[in-house]
Amino acid sequence: MPGDPVTPEKILKECTRLGLDDRFTFACNPQLSCFGHCCHDVTIVLTPYDVLRMKRSLRMDSSEFLEQYTLRLQNAEQKFPIVILKMEEPSKRCQFLGEEGCGIYRDRPWACRMYPLGLAEPKSPTANDAPFHFVIHEDICQGHDEGVSLSVREWIECQGIQEFEMMAGGFKELTLHDFWNGARALTPRQSDMFYMACYDLDRFRRFVFETRFLKLFEIDEARVEALRGDDQELLDFGMQWLRFAIFGERSMKLQRGVSSQEGRQ
Repeated sequence: MPGDPVTPEKILKECTRLGLDDRFTFACNPQLSCFGHCCHDVTIVLTPYDVLRMKRSLRMDSSEFLEQYTLRLQNAEQKFPIVILKMEEPSKRCQFLGEEGCGIYRDRPWACRMYPLGLAEPKSPTANDAPFHFVIHEDICQGHDEGVSLSVREWIECQGIQEFEMMAGGFKELTLHDFWNGARALTPRQSDMFYMACYDLDRFRRFVFETRFLKLFEIDEARVEALRGDDQELLDFGMQWLRFAIFGERSMKLQRGVSSQEGRQ
């Protein structure tokens, strides 16, 4: 596949399917002449947990981080907003790339941790169509066949991917929800709700504590206190609220006398 786009069709037809115990050889280090080249002109889709980790690493408000380092995308085919890393202009290099590599390496996004592994994951896995990993081969990369052999399982562990995948579970459920199968599109308000609760956590916290929100819903006092300072708890809560506000699920309990319509406004 060198030089060709990694499309879903190409993955299914041409990539070797790897299980967790299958092995590959790869290493990335500053001694390679290609070091850092993969951080140019690339589309990195960020998960909500990616944004949480990155903005916390930089000690930035989420709104400020999103404005400075990301782009928000949504079109007729993409029914909910997604966030990608904004590349520098005109070099097209990642804003976090320095002479010694990634400036936020400890909190780098899931996609960067995974490379050169990809993950193909059907919406409804079956015995004949199960999730699998595959190795991405690109002409620019000289790290293949370098270093020691690792299993997929060992790579996931040494790159700290497990925590990111665990934290992405709620968001994955949102994006794979049957709600998106219909022709309905989010209203501008719903789109902003989705973006805020998933990505702009500091703004969502202000929304929870500085509006009538807590007067509309029954929320345990201990959880309310957790929401004040725990970003991961707030992200989980935001997913729960979106299920109520957009999907119409009974994931939130309203205060006595509050209508469902009021709770979704």
